[in-house]
Amino acid sequence: MDDFQGKRVMVTGGSDGIGRALVERFLDAGAKVATCGRSADKLYQLRVRHSNHALYTQVVDVRKEEDCRNFVNAALQEFGGIDVLVNNAGISMRAMVQDTSLETLRTVMDVNFWGTVYCTKFALDSIIRSKGVIVGVSSIAGYRGLPGRSGYSASKFAVNGWLEALRTELLETGVHVMWVCPGFTTSNIRNVALNDKGAPQGESPLEEGKLMSADECAKHIIKAVKNRRRSLVMTFQGNETVWLNKLLPGLADKLVRKFFYKNGELVK
Repeated sequence: MDDFQGKRVMVTGGSDGIGRALVERFLDAGAKVATCGRSADKLYQLRVRHSNHALYTQVVDVRKEEDCRNFVNAALQEFGGIDVLVNNAGISMRAMVQDTSLETLRTVMDVNFWGTVYCTKFALDSIIRSKGVIVGVSSIAGYRGLPGRSGYSASKFAVNGWLEALRTELLETGVHVMWVCPGFTTSNIRNVALNDKGAPQGESPLEEGKLMSADECAKHIIKAVKNRRRSLVMTFQGNETVWLNKLLPGLADKLVRKFFYKNGELVK
């Protein structure tokens, strides 16, 4: 896949952050894009902004199997097939395991893992026919469990493992399966991260000015898709964490705890 002119692309969670940046970059590269989100207003604004492009939008809750089935079927009807599927829709959480409600953990798993499974499963036959690309937007939390983010880590470990199994099954079909791991990004995912009661946290402890922009992140992802990378960890700190966790896991425990705890309190 040398470029995306005329390619049929699906991006879940495309109304905000990295997802929206991906939609805009794929459209600028000449692709036909189908995207979804839970905000009808944000999707409408996206359509207005790109009214001269081949863009299809639909309100979807990726936790719901039928929503995902309908979205994929609508995209197939609109564009006739799917060449690239980017499973981007996601949600995070900030709470200690002891304090976290089971419903919060279920919600995170339903969005991050089952949303990926549903959309991929329903799009799979078309992607096999087109010898296309399946992408999971994962996280360093899919390689290394992070304190205060237990449900998020679990969901991303599950996504990575599921996609790795799928990649192996499809090895001789021409389909490429990959996952990408952004670092801390200026994305709304932290602001809507769930607290211990399952409500949006509404704030981020990170300094936004020091974070990678969603557009920069999208640029790296699209380049990785074009080059059919096996996986992509986008930051030095992320790569350092992955390898340290493999080679010196005890030291990784201590350094990760030091990073996420200040004065004995978890940074949420």
